[in-house]
Amino acid sequence: MPAYLAVDLGAESGRVLRGEFDGERIAVEEVHRFANVPIRRPDGLYWDIDALYADALDGIAKGAGRGARSVGVDAWGNDFGLLDDAGALLATPWHHRTSRTAGMVERLLSRVDADELYAVTGTQFLPITMACQLLAMQGSPALAQARRLATIPDLFASWLSGRPVAEQTIASTGQLWDIHRGRWAAPVITRLGLPECLFATEIVEPGTPVGPSRVDLPAELGVVAVAGHDTACAVAAVPAERETFAYVSCGTWSVVGLELPRPITTPAARLARFGNEVGVGDTVRFLSNVNGLWLLQECRRTWTTAGEGPSYAALVAAADRAQPYRSLIDPDHPSLLGAGDMPALIAARCRATGEQVPGTQGEVVRCVLDSLACKYRWVLDQAAALVGRPVDVVHVVGGGAANSLLCQLTADVTGRPVVAGPVEATGVGNLLVQAMADGRLDGLADIRAVVRASFPLRSHDPAGRRGAAEDAYGRFRRLLADPGASAL
Repeated sequence: MPAYLAVDLGAESGRVLRGEFDGERIAVEEVHRFANVPIRRPDGLYWDIDALYADALDGIAKGAGRGARSVGVDAWGNDFGLLDDAGALLATPWHHRTSRTAGMVERLLSRVDADELYAVTGTQFLPITMACQLLAMQGSPALAQARRLATIPDLFASWLSGRPVAEQTIASTGQLWDIHRGRWAAPVITRLGLPECLFATEIVEPGTPVGPSRVDLPAELGVVAVAGHDTACAVAAVPAERETFAYVSCGTWSVVGLELPRPITTPAARLARFGNEVGVGDTVRFLSNVNGLWLLQECRRTWTTAGEGPSYAALVAAADRAQPYRSLIDPDHPSLLGAGDMPALIAARCRATGEQVPGTQGEVVRCVLDSLACKYRWVLDQAAALVGRPVDVVHVVGGGAANSLLCQLTADVTGRPVVAGPVEATGVGNLLVQAMADGRLDGLADIRAVVRASFPLRSHDPAGRRGAAEDAYGRFRRLLADPGASAL
């Protein structure tokens, strides 16, 4: 039976999955899981890229053999490594949650008109984008010496195979990709004063075999440029049966959106803070990035002392017992995007907007989950209006699919049924794109049929009495209308 290996890198942890595919169902086994602990230096956060790669190799070695045919790597978007002529990494890659990109959106817009840039790239304006990170690096020795740029999954794929490529789904996240022409936006790169040589790497579509493994692994193990962006993998694994669905890919970030045949790059879409990114099977992911479970992760980190803290299950259970909709925040307020004492930052936001300040851990977590559900509705209502079609069902995939309280709140606040699962959607999408590259699946519809056949899904219907949810959402909308409380 053919098998495939997925290296799935998340902002909090990484995992290597092995998937055995019998032609109708895929059986997935986690063969290695490892922490992703950023390096904290006086000048900010960095990714411990060497440790991540070593862990990925350990996991691949554990999963290889027994019919394993290929390996693919997916990761978060926008972060990257800069390489010299010999392909050597020049510096430790930045973590996108860095204060160094503060003010870079303004610098970007001082060089390129907002509507003009959005019409080409269709990218949401955020300080974390590749474009803003490169602007913040201008004048640095690393950027001056760099001859090639590689996103995190492309970097790992090139180390595994020896062949550098730029995969489209991950490239399209960085605000430097022409979403209409399917290539780097050379005029934008020039106007921003960025080195053109960084973007000369061969461009490939998701599901492209890039060669055999050239590291100390079985010779028969091929390397596939899957959908390198983790959300693209996750959306490919959404078990949808009809077109009028929305998705929430819920992890450190919550990526909320619709799947479309073509991008929407109108000024209205830009002002509503939507992005357009390449998906699997000639699709476009029309989406908005919402600050997601990062808020909960940072709260737990703050509450952890001497290596011990409350479990996520215990925190969600405490939130379930807390008063619903007591405190609301905009999850995307700039003060909440970085690392820090998140409970204190949330309390400060509540004080600033006149919301009740959460006191207990359960109240803080309930504030986060209630606010996320409200923001999901705000995004989905706008998306449906911009696209001009209804949203009949919301698919929640990724880690948030295991959070029953968040899924039920999403159903209650949006007034739409929620289908939760699979939890490992990103890794599953990675594995099934490899099966497609191997000629065993014909496309996106086949991938989704396999997902429906292979994984249990949970349904959450809106509660019968939604008055409290509607009242909370009205309060949330008023909070967003306050210029002092709004997001970027």
